[in-house]
Amino acid sequence: MSTRARTAAAKAYEVRKSPVHGNGVFALKPIGVGERIIEYRGERISWDEATRRAAEAGGPINHTFYFTLADGRVIDGGSHGNAARWINHACSPNCEAFEDEGRVYIHAMRDIAPGEELNYNYALIYDERHTPALKKLFACRCGTPGCTGTMLAPKKRTKKNPATA
Repeated sequence: MSTRARTAAAKAYEVRKSPVHGNGVFALKPIGVGERIIEYRGERISWDEATRRAAEAGGPINHTFYFTLADGRVIDGGSHGNAARWINHACSPNCEAFEDEGRVYIHAMRDIAPGEELNYNYALIYDERHTPALKKLFACRCGTPGCTGTMLAPKKRTKKNPATA
């Protein structure tokens, strides 16, 4: 058996059209809770370069292929990326992304059945005010009962100090 055939036989997922949005990643076999499914790969770039590329491509919506690392660098899944870039957002996800020594891995948060679409909560962070227009730009299409309607992370509310209010 060739290396390519062994690799294909061992894969737990495939990329195909998604009812949620564009392409999606779907389980080919049962995936157990806690199982590492795939590494999120792509070109590692600076935040400044990511911002430049997003502007060149037409704006912030293209940031959905970007994965920001703890050290401030960004993995651009749109450049030299793999199937992980096609994992869609969901407000009530079945997967979670973990960073381990500068690498990002997607793990199952619960048991996943064959045919089920893999997803994780993007929780995109934007410092700008979350206007209706921004929320519409990052609209969520997951359709889960707990859907927030947006892929944006909730803004952190600061408590006012009663002594200064």
